[in-house]
Parts: sequence; structure tokens; C-alpha cells
Amino acid sequence: MKLLAIKSDVLGSLATGLCAIHCLATPLIFVAQTCTQGSGCGGPAWWSSIDYFFIMITLFAVVQSAKNTSKQWMKYGLYSSWVILSLIVLNEKLAIFPLSVYWKYLAAVTMIAMHMYNLKFCQCEEEGCCATAITS
Repeated sequence: MKLLAIKSDVLGSLATGLCAIHCLATPLIFVAQTCTQGSGCGGPAWWSSIDYFFIMITLFAVVQSAKNTSKQWMKYGLYSSWVILSLIVLNEKLAIFPLSVYWKYLAAVTMIAMHMYNLKFCQCEEEGCCATAITS
């Protein structure tokens, strides 16, 4: 059980970090090429769909980490950071309202920090403590 919690925090941090790198690399890789070809300024559809893949991986990691954390507030923090990051990514895809890209990176860094904090300070020492830990 504890090993799964550690792996989910590592997976969550890694997936969120890779998502941020993916978002940073998109303009560098595709804007110059695509804009010069006259087909608009954006990457191919398969590249954009990677965002949804990262969202699903991070959801799995958040669910597993929230199950195994020893702090109730950490559960709320993990889920909140995931919801905020997901909404920002969806807003970017659907162009609902203009939002600076910095918010996406801030949300990603927040989620990474939550996973790393959970990994370092919120793991159960004995079997079954996570099921009974309600406050802290």
C-alpha cells in the first residue's frame, strides 16, 4: 500500500512535469514550421491530444495519492490542483476566455509541489493509518 502511494506521487510529479515540458515545447517545435506553411499557428492534432493523456495519468496519480495520504488537507489540495490544471488546459483548448499561459505553468508547478510534499511529509508509517486519518 505504501509503495503504491510513493509511486503515485512520483508518477504524478513526473507526468505533470512532462506535461509542462510538452506545453513549453509546443511553440518552439511547431510555431515556426506551421506558421511559415500558412496553415495556422499550432501543432498537429496528435500533439495536442497528448494534453488529455497527461490529464488522465495525473488524475490516476491524484486518486492514488489521495487514498494513501496521512493528511486530510492534502487530499483537497491534490484534487483542487488537478481540477484547476484540467480546467486551464480545457479552457486553452476550447478558447472559452483569454488566460495567460503562466496560469497553466503555475497550476502544474503547484501540482508537482503537492505531490512532492505528500511524498516527503504525508506518508503513513504503519499499515492502515491512511484509512483512519481524518484530520491533521
